[in-house]
Amino acid sequence: MLVDPAHNLKYVGGSPVWSGVIPMALIGVARGYGIDLRPYASEYGLKVLDELEHASIITALGRYPGLTWQKIAKPEYANPNSVPPFVAAVNKVNIGSAPTPSVPGFIAQGNAGFLEGTTRTLPGIGTGDGVMVAGDVRALARQYCATGNGSIEYTQYDALSHVGGAAAWAPSAIAWLADRFAGKAAPSSCGHIPAGNALDPEQPA
Repeated sequence: MLVDPAHNLKYVGGSPVWSGVIPMALIGVARGYGIDLRPYASEYGLKVLDELEHASIITALGRYPGLTWQKIAKPEYANPNSVPPFVAAVNKVNIGSAPTPSVPGFIAQGNAGFLEGTTRTLPGIGTGDGVMVAGDVRALARQYCATGNGSIEYTQYDALSHVGGAAAWAPSAIAWLADRFAGKAAPSSCGHIPAGNALDPEQPA
């Protein structure tokens, strides 16, 4: 589950498969919010952005092994937070800043990203499923519980990565939905979800 995109871009940076998400995310937020990130891109970054402008995410996966923000940006913008439009965009799509939903929720998250080649464990970010950050998802689930929604069920698949986690999640989610349509009370993990990451908005550098 994508919660804090600024964390995800750092987490997948340098990975052999999921690093292709970095330029796809930049293209998406630029398009979605009408901003131009190209002035901040290096010559190589412009090449990558041009190649993926009309591509699907499947095209990007594994295409740029080892890609990082620093390889896409000009040297003077090596810190993503030194790019004001980037900071504004990622803060807008940080789910941690959105209102708490009032309906029950079933949230499941893998945490064995090393199985898909993502091995970074940066401070304040930690591990994930290869592309999604487990600590962010735990934090969001805990936030929902703490702000009035006591019907949040959270499951973490510590032995599964993104692809494997999706396969495990699907039948559980279908069963969870069937129970809701059957009128059964929604289960809750509130009070038993391990601590997660801070979801504070990014600050300009």
